[in-house]
Amino acid sequence: MAKALYGHVGQTPDRRMLDEVTKLRAKVRDLEFEMTRLRAENDRLTAEVSSTEDMGRLSEPVLT
Repeated sequence: MAKALYGHVGQTPDRRMLDEVTKLRAKVRDLEFEMTRLRAENDRLTAEVSSTEDMGRLSEPVLT
């Protein structure tokens, strides 16, 4: 097993593998940004709905 590990460590990285890892890291970064944006939008909408529901519950009777 030591020979197998030694052979694996001694090889130079494959250029295609490095390119793919770079692309995947960029995609993960983009998805994390999108997730953060969507969470902020969700929080904003939740607060908006909550404030609208609070307006619907009036403590005084409505004049008709």
